[in-house]
Amino acid sequence: MMRQHKVQGQRNLHPHLDTFRMLCGGKKPYFAAAVCIITLTSVVTLSYLRLQRLSHLPKIIQEGSRCRGKITSSTITALKDNRTFIVSPYFDDRESKVTRVIGVVHHEDVKQLYCWFCCQPDGKIYVSKAKIDVHSDRFGFPYGAADIVCLEPENCDPTHVSIHQSPHGNIDQLPKFEIKNRKAEAFSVDFTVCISAMFGNYNNVLQFIQSMEMYKILGVQKVVIYKNNCSHLMEKVLKFYMEEGTVEVIPWPINSHLKVSSKWHFMQDGTHIGYYGQITALNDCVYRNMQRSKFVVLNDADEIILPLKHPDWKTMMSSLQEQNPGTGIFLFENHIFPETVSTHVFNISSWNTVPGVNILQHVHREPDRKDVINPRKMIIDPRKVIQTSVHSVLRAYGNSVNVPMDVALIYHCRVPLQGNLPRESLIRDTTLWRYNLSLIMNVNKVLYQTVL
Repeated sequence: MMRQHKVQGQRNLHPHLDTFRMLCGGKKPYFAAAVCIITLTSVVTLSYLRLQRLSHLPKIIQEGSRCRGKITSSTITALKDNRTFIVSPYFDDRESKVTRVIGVVHHEDVKQLYCWFCCQPDGKIYVSKAKIDVHSDRFGFPYGAADIVCLEPENCDPTHVSIHQSPHGNIDQLPKFEIKNRKAEAFSVDFTVCISAMFGNYNNVLQFIQSMEMYKILGVQKVVIYKNNCSHLMEKVLKFYMEEGTVEVIPWPINSHLKVSSKWHFMQDGTHIGYYGQITALNDCVYRNMQRSKFVVLNDADEIILPLKHPDWKTMMSSLQEQNPGTGIFLFENHIFPETVSTHVFNISSWNTVPGVNILQHVHREPDRKDVINPRKMIIDPRKVIQTSVHSVLRAYGNSVNVPMDVALIYHCRVPLQGNLPRESLIRDTTLWRYNLSLIMNVNKVLYQTVL
């Protein structure tokens, strides 16, 4: 079958070769030479691309299979090479009919992977050579987020896929992964916040509850948290929000597979991947919510996008979309409100026993630094994103827009970046206090059902 494809491919090149001979036989030597080189390059490129596509087409290797194999339920699954880690496959038909597998790979050692599809009811097994696309934002670490992309068989809509280093083997011995997003759905929510990754025995309970309640006031219906670990008290709070239906927790045991760094850039310290695999988790969250959420918000638990001209995110995004047709990525500027500078207003005694920061007491933000660009976080239309990093998207359909600071800013309450600044050099910004009545009432309700 493959030989027939190649012969056909070579036969299709003959018209190009005829053109090549005709042009290269011209009388003006310099012009003819230039045309020759351009034509030859085009012919070689076209034939290479055609052969590349043929090599990635699914091929039947077996018929009459029972499509067995153990379905994997783990969030992160190591393949036998221990250089490839599968998170989840997603159906993606925005360009062609493919299965896009979100995973982590060693950027040099993983050269070839194959998708194994078992098609019901005839039990035909197809093998499709994967395109391994390691994301450009690796920040020097040897492992990075990757899209493992395979063309699907034309006459089959597979429900599961196995990933293997070879086109040969026994599919029953390979782990099977469910392909998500196969069926189109109506949006169940307007806004989903993706938080990755919760680690380091996270115990900033008060600020987490305040962020969650602020998200809900602003219009969020779902928060997805990639949890590596947290304190027992935090577990109790997460359980409350899961039972309420707001939070979905994705277990994220990446340190069971790789040496993780809590830094975002490589420090030559023997670690494998940065910031607990944050970029992989963010990409998984985009695809996981692609069909169920109108917008996906990519920020951390200590960050809140505060609208300055609108009461909530729904009215803000409606206005921004109207002003920016065709835009799918909206970037908001990060501003530090140092937790070391506080005010006595909203010093609520019952909250003082709860571990964590009370954001209502921190309303002084650091001024912009000269020649330093503030990082941004995003609200995106997930259907327009192919790959994302933390502060920008890497590949997308449509435009990105930087949202002006007079429309919205990110309230980011954390340790200071400019710790040596005196209080009078900070800018008092009480935008957050607009929500104080609702926020205090809602936080108290949660605290009295969980912590207090």
